[in-house]
Amino acid sequence: MSDKIKRKQFILCYAVFLANGMLALSIGSLLPFLRDAHGLDYAFCGLIVSLHSVGNLFSGFFAGALPMLIGRKKSILLFEMFFPIAFLLMLLGSNRFLLAFAFFATGIARGASSNYCNTKINSIATGMAWALNCLHASFAVGAFAFPLILMLITRTQSDNWIYACILLIILGVITCIMYYLIPGDDEPVAGTDKKENSEKIGAFGFFKEPLFYVCTATLFFYLCAEQGVIGWMITYFKDTGLLPPNLAQVTASILWVMILCGRLTTAWASTKVKKENLLPMMGIGIVLFFVVLIVSRTTAPIIIGIMGFGFSMAGIYATTVSFAGELIKKYSLAWSFILTTASLGSIIMPSIVGLLAEDFGISIGVGSIAIALFIDMVFIMILVRFIKKKG
Repeated sequence: MSDKIKRKQFILCYAVFLANGMLALSIGSLLPFLRDAHGLDYAFCGLIVSLHSVGNLFSGFFAGALPMLIGRKKSILLFEMFFPIAFLLMLLGSNRFLLAFAFFATGIARGASSNYCNTKINSIATGMAWALNCLHASFAVGAFAFPLILMLITRTQSDNWIYACILLIILGVITCIMYYLIPGDDEPVAGTDKKENSEKIGAFGFFKEPLFYVCTATLFFYLCAEQGVIGWMITYFKDTGLLPPNLAQVTASILWVMILCGRLTTAWASTKVKKENLLPMMGIGIVLFFVVLIVSRTTAPIIIGIMGFGFSMAGIYATTVSFAGELIKKYSLAWSFILTTASLGSIIMPSIVGLLAEDFGISIGVGSIAIALFIDMVFIMILVRFIKKKG
């Protein structure tokens, strides 16, 4: 493959992943506007945020298998079309079933895009960590850019959110075009040695490994908190009146800027400090700063809480997975079971927040995330103690 083709693949993959950051993470920013426009209750809002995670998980199962049947190009174009369709449904459909499907569809497109771009970048820059780090950095840029764009569009009139939806529809179509232009998808999808694969598939020994359960629990409660905060934070600040609507939108951008800074800092710090010493600091940080976030009633401490929370949470997922590296390498199915089980957290928590908010108020609903964070901190301490004892 020529350098010119590789360069084009890099540029287009980074561009579509930046766009996908805007498309996928827009749901939390749009949720308050959809709630006001369609008179949605908290319980239903929690359900549709959960459906985004269900779609993401659903896509994970099929995005890897479908290319073997119809090819990479057709597969990613099929999945990516769900983005413009989803935002068109949000724009035109007040029917609750259509709104639920729209959020589910954004999850499908997000999962497929993540699978495609990570696989593509890894195939053209195998073993080069900087390439994947840059890819995920581009996603974070898109994630913090959209709330700022939405704030500018709606600063004079809240009903202008419909123009943001139109922008997302156009952006969704553009990403489809960019995926179509990515070269090098005509090669057959690589398979694995059947004998080796069959031997690994039969290896369920990880169920006997304590590390499997501790890592899975740590990631489960982490994803509970992550999706709960990302899905509900803007609605919480808007409905409680703790922050003006425009500033409430900016909180999502602040969170993602700090997540990006946290990821870069963790990547650097992990070369200087043992991971066993870094992870407990992150676990304590997410609990401490989230408590600051939810008990504060003035702008300055709220912003400090958001910044500290985003910075602290940034490295937890990757660091936890790194502790399970040998387990994943030893048992080919271990990662599938860890990912699937842990992902249930991102599905369950937004609905719990919505149900509690409906019965007891949005403050109690969002405050319940603190329980998941505390449990996650406990499992982080158990994990670190286990690793140190084993080492």
